[in-house]
Amino acid sequence: MTSQASSSRPGVLKTFAFGVLLLLAFVVCAASARFFLPEPPMAQAMQNHLDHRPIVFLIHVSGGIAALMLGAFQFVTRTGPRRAWHTAAGRFYVMACWLGAVSGLVIAQTSFAGPVATVGFSGLAVAWFVATAMGLRAILAGQIVSHRHWMVRSYALTLAAVTLRLMLPMPPLMGLDFTQGYRAISFLCWIPNLILAEVWLARTARQSTPGVPQRERAGPLA
Repeated sequence: MTSQASSSRPGVLKTFAFGVLLLLAFVVCAASARFFLPEPPMAQAMQNHLDHRPIVFLIHVSGGIAALMLGAFQFVTRTGPRRAWHTAAGRFYVMACWLGAVSGLVIAQTSFAGPVATVGFSGLAVAWFVATAMGLRAILAGQIVSHRHWMVRSYALTLAAVTLRLMLPMPPLMGLDFTQGYRAISFLCWIPNLILAEVWLARTARQSTPGVPQRERAGPLA
């Protein structure tokens, strides 16, 4: 009984973590949808983007919403009869990430917090685009394991939309100047995500069964 409970615990924890992840992604997507309203309530940082690059900003929001929702389900629909969904949704996920990344790079140039925040958010945009491109390149070459690793990194960067919003209230709560805090957040919303992704990938690699082939043929975006 004890061994069965111990063996089932990781599965329960993964299910719980996925549920929390999905909830946070849904909340951020729902909150971001307000930007399509005629006069949406928004913080200074977002208003600045809407004032300078309204079309590009809305493209960024659209790409981010699509990537958040599609990416969350990509980790549970890779095999069996759901493979077709994974492949089709994967294509849309890649396009959504690229739209979000390119538009994010454009609006980063007009950040109200100045050049430091521009560098931080530009770094996120470039890393997001490259990680997604590497994931696409790997699957087109039939490198399934490499594809999954790059897509974990890609989605960790997609989740910067979530960590950004979790961090935004922190500077005022800590009694710090919001602009100074925002400059730090431009890096902190995505670099720790990548570090956690690498830690998780290293941990799962150690637990994987030896002899599993690193190269498999399975078609585009399997």
